[in-house]
Amino acid sequence: MAKGAMIAAMDFTHVDAGEFNDWLDTEHLPERARIPGYLTMQRWIGADNPRLSVVTYDLENSAVLRGPGYLGIAGDNASPWSKRITSKIERILRYEGDQTLPGDANAPAHAGGLLLVGMTPSADTDAAFNHWYDKEHVPALAAVPGVLSARRFVSTGPNATKYVALYHLTGPEIPDSAAWKAASAATPMPQHVRDTIAGRLRLVCKTYKGD
Repeated sequence: MAKGAMIAAMDFTHVDAGEFNDWLDTEHLPERARIPGYLTMQRWIGADNPRLSVVTYDLENSAVLRGPGYLGIAGDNASPWSKRITSKIERILRYEGDQTLPGDANAPAHAGGLLLVGMTPSADTDAAFNHWYDKEHVPALAAVPGVLSARRFVSTGPNATKYVALYHLTGPEIPDSAAWKAASAATPMPQHVRDTIAGRLRLVCKTYKGD
C-alpha cells in the first residue's frame, strides 16, 4: 500500500502537445515504472486548461525519490529529451510527501477526475489546521457522492507547499456539485487558521486519455 507520493504539475503551453505526450508516455513514465517502489502512475489534464498536465505517483515511501533508481534518471542524469522538454515547461508543482490520511491507501484505478489542494499553515496554527482537516473537512467531503477517495500528504522534500490533499472523483464536475459545496460550507476553516495560510494551490483535472 502507498505511504508516499510524488506529484508533478506543469503548464506545457510552449511545447508541442504531441511531443509532450509522447515524451511522457514513451520515456518519462516508463523510466519510472521500472524503479522499485513506484506503485501507481496516473496522468491528468486540467479540466479547463488542456495545457495543464498533472501526474500523480504512489510510492512505497518518499525515500524512493532518494534512491539510486530515481537519482539515476533525474536531475543531471535526465535524458537529453527530458532536459529539452522540461526547459520549456512552466513548473506549477513538484511535490514529494508521505501519506498522513488515511495513511497507506493507493489511488483508485478508474477515477474520472482529480482535485488537488495545497496549503501551508503557519507553525503556530499547524496543529489546529490538521485537526480541522482530518476531523471535519475530509470526512465531510469524502461522503459527497462522486468522491472515490480522499487522501492527505505532508511534505518530505524542498516543497513550497507543506500539505497536499488529493480527491479522486468520478468526474471533474464533482467540486461544482451542490453536495460538495454544502459539505465544504458546513466545515469552514477556523478564521485564525485561515489568516495564516500560504502557498494555496487548487487544481481540478480530468483523466488523460491518449489518442
